[in-house]
Amino acid sequence: MATNGLSSALTLYGARTLTLSQAAAQAGLSEAEFIEQLERRGIEVTDSERAAALGREQPARAD
Repeated sequence: MATNGLSSALTLYGARTLTLSQAAAQAGLSEAEFIEQLERRGIEVTDSERAAALGREQPARAD
């Protein structure tokens, strides 16, 4: 993981310049991993972003 890419992605996400998905991609992390990094640094992640990133927005369907 490139520290510079992560730092930049955290800054841009915190400023809401990038979406969670865009920032995670820039950092080279999955969205779940990026959320962990945000939480470690006290950067707010909305419930809707968290749910979308972690696949809990809609129940999974088997059909």
